[in-house]
Amino acid sequence: MSKIFLLEDDLSLINGLSFAFKKQGFDTCIARTLGEAYELWADGKYDLLVLDVSLPDGSGFEFCKKVRLASKVPIIFLTASDEETSIIMGLDIGGDDYITKPFKLGVLISRINALLRRANSFQAIDTELQSNGIKVLLLQGQVFKNGALLDLTAAEYKLLCLFMRNPNMVLTKEQILDKLWDCDGNYIDSSTLTVYMRRLRIKIEDNPSEPQMLLTVRGMGYKWNVIG
Repeated sequence: MSKIFLLEDDLSLINGLSFAFKKQGFDTCIARTLGEAYELWADGKYDLLVLDVSLPDGSGFEFCKKVRLASKVPIIFLTASDEETSIIMGLDIGGDDYITKPFKLGVLISRINALLRRANSFQAIDTELQSNGIKVLLLQGQVFKNGALLDLTAAEYKLLCLFMRNPNMVLTKEQILDKLWDCDGNYIDSSTLTVYMRRLRIKIEDNPSEPQMLLTVRGMGYKWNVIG
């Protein structure tokens, strides 16, 4: 049974989500404030987090930042805001998905199930990826370049893992978005993906302006080029 952590202050929404999660066989732990969330997070282990952005004593973004210091657990943000800057911020600090209110429960459940499947597959296939001097320790969620630990966001980490699992294979932008973010939600586009690619190159390439590992294949997509 998957254990879901729900951080939400709207009682009516809490009741609806709790009922829907129970029908899906999820065990749900609920916090209504940041303070409650910090206490519950310290005491338990969870498979996925659903975080409201606007809270009485702060923001779900704050909680996400704290979680990402120690965990790669999948995170979905719930918010009334669909502004691009807010969406990018949520993904950039470590969110995996983003859904705006009001939403259909069926859509949220589908997103949750997709993230749980992907989280399980990321852990089940390998324990380590390695090429071009880059080593990924999947169980620990850590990435090293020539032995030095890299500071990657959750989105950058998953992008890198996707490419390293498909060496020398051209991946279209649509394939990447579908694999990582369920792009039918319309909250991330190819322009945002381009931003993530640029930031990832800055962290892993010796010369980001002339990349040797993460290559752009014009008119097609991107590929992980295995050197040597």
